[in-house]
Amino acid sequence: MNLSERQLKAWEQQRLVSHAESYGFREMVALRTLERLRRARVKPAQIRRALAALTEKLRHIEDPLAQLRLYVDGKKIRVEVDGSSMEAESGQLLLNFDQVELNRLLEFRARENPNAERDRRMEAERWFQQGLDLEQTGAPIDQVIEAYEKTLKLDPLSAGALVNLGTIYFNARNWQQAERYYRDALIADPEYALAHFDLANLYDERGERGKALDHYQNALRIAPHYADAHYNLALLYQGSNQPMKAVHHWTAYLKLDPASHWANIARRELTKLRQATVLPGSRRS
Repeated sequence: MNLSERQLKAWEQQRLVSHAESYGFREMVALRTLERLRRARVKPAQIRRALAALTEKLRHIEDPLAQLRLYVDGKKIRVEVDGSSMEAESGQLLLNFDQVELNRLLEFRARENPNAERDRRMEAERWFQQGLDLEQTGAPIDQVIEAYEKTLKLDPLSAGALVNLGTIYFNARNWQQAERYYRDALIADPEYALAHFDLANLYDERGERGKALDHYQNALRIAPHYADAHYNLALLYQGSNQPMKAVHHWTAYLKLDPASHWANIARRELTKLRQATVLPGSRRS
């Protein structure tokens, strides 16, 4: 998820989030929920009313954005509680529920450990970090996969674990499994630039250039300074005989990464393209 500082400040001013110098796992879950609601064009005032109603009616829930699944149905914000779907805004539908059923739901939640959701997510984060550590130390791949799968069992929407599993299967050239995990990552977080980029690489590898192009472009839409996406798009356009577009992306890449080994390759390809597209002028007499 890529959020601008301007968007974060706007949410702070709208009293949807509190100011923080850094964001932990729980805060990132809340920000992801807010971003989904924003993309669904839900107004901040409506979100604020929904959160106030949920806080009032489900008092054992400390942070509805992080602990509950909020989603948009038409023009309504709804929330899932113990398998039931309720309208969140103003708490109106909560009050209109059959009182016996509503009391049953609230009593059930009250009996639960109020920290269970937080603990589950923290445990998922620990398994995810262990998967990263195992990868970095060159542990057997089955141990790495097990760590990420345990992450997903605790948090099925862990886009990071989904992408990393996709990359493991990509490197094993198991395209079907890799595509499945990359696509699941984009379901969990449609604005995850790395998931778009990795899925584009997979399609590029399989020769599906149209799909690759779409996902490289999505990666750049989300993260305009994504140097590797510029590099791969330049190669894609160059291979598709679209030299001017290739020149554009080689140039953009070199502005972002002017000194690496890959920059030398980019500079060489850019020079070749420019020489090939220059038309000799007529000599003046």
